[in-house]
Amino acid sequence: MSDQARAVFVISVAAELSGMHPQTLRIYERRGLIDPFRTPGGTRRYSQEDIERLQLIQELTSQGLNLEGVRRVLKLQEENRRLKRKLDRLRDRLDDIEEEVEGRLADVHRSYRHEIVLRSQLRQVLGDES
Repeated sequence: MSDQARAVFVISVAAELSGMHPQTLRIYERRGLIDPFRTPGGTRRYSQEDIERLQLIQELTSQGLNLEGVRRVLKLQEENRRLKRKLDRLRDRLDDIEEEVEGRLADVHRSYRHEIVLRSQLRQVLGDES
């Protein structure tokens, strides 16, 4: 879903939903803590994700963090999400590689059994002729 489709709340509604004053949302945007979608006319539109981010900012500031501290927490959370996505991709890739290796190993074991059977049959034939 595009940002435009998800971003449905105008600033007054977003402020009310997040329990903040609209000017506070503008300050947070200037400080880079929030980045609402902008319509072609320049109107801010907030998504539910933006509202949840604003609520987190409010929670962090009420616990004593200043806006720079909040910015760092938000940056660390995003880095954590990015690393988790990367770890998930790597785990999926590792699972695929393990499956491939197990398949190849099974093929090798089957070929050994085939060789053993052929050699034992050859020994029987040669043993019979000796």
